Amino acid sequence: MSDENELIGTNHVGDMIVDKHLMTASRAKAMKSGFSYSLPTLGLLSILMLPLAGCDDTPKEPGAVFKDCDTCPEMVVIPAGSFKMGDLSGAGHADEKPVHEVKIGYSFAVGKYEVTQAEWEAVMGKNPSEFKGARKPVETVTWDEAKSFVKKLSEQTGKEYRLLSESEWEYMARAGSTTEYPWGDEIDSSKAKYDSGDGSGESTVPVGSYSANAFGVYDTVGNVEEWVEDCIHGTYKDAPIDGSAWLSASGDDCVERVLRGGSRSSYPRIGQLRSADRDGFNATARDISIGFRISRTLSQ
Repeated sequence: MSDENELIGTNHVGDMIVDKHLMTASRAKAMKSGFSYSLPTLGLLSILMLPLAGCDDTPKEPGAVFKDCDTCPEMVVIPAGSFKMGDLSGAGHADEKPVHEVKIGYSFAVGKYEVTQAEWEAVMGKNPSEFKGARKPVETVTWDEAKSFVKKLSEQTGKEYRLLSESEWEYMARAGSTTEYPWGDEIDSSKAKYDSGDGSGESTVPVGSYSANAFGVYDTVGNVEEWVEDCIHGTYKDAPIDGSAWLSASGDDCVERVLRGGSRSSYPRIGQLRSADRDGFNATARDISIGFRISRTLSQ
């Protein structure tokens, strides 16, 4: 038997340490002796026994890795910062212009990997993927289905999961780099999963098969293209510069959403797979080269 004055299960309230177990035991002892607390006292004790409002033990340090549940995706904390977005080399595509500076004045968390098939099944049930494997990225999912996944995961965990904005995605993928790829200006099959012309692009590979970028995030180049929140636009004219998603439609009802990162079937020789490269697809359509990565809002 432990001493009844031993502090077990304490809560900190200001400079006080409140022992919930001792309060409960003391109240029972007092009631047995015929003594009862006054209503104001009971009210105060009830407040003290509640978990502190707003407490969130999620790591906030840049680079920290965490999971909100056993089957949840691993998340990496990305620091606040600014970067130049778009075709920095001058040899990219028209939709990567004009280059503009984006300031992301908040930290956020992103999936350490693309969402895997095991993680998808834990939330959604049936696995739609063509290239089966628990640690392979889920693919053949629409933008609408990716949105459904983050909604259900948010409900299950009580945390605010979402898709990345396009500018958040490029900031995360570049990880401080200004080169064509996170590691430099050249690419080979030791760096990422893509179509190198030898049949190697016929299937996806398990997430984390290649090195992480400087932020500790894997597979931002190749394997599967990744849905983001934004509507597709032909250029960056009037694009947001604060990290928010660009949701105003470009002459239509935003039937197409942005894809980033390239896939197992992308070709470097035509400019795909670069950090600045952009693609788009119908939000209700599926493709065996398309998956997604998730993000999580952190308290400011």
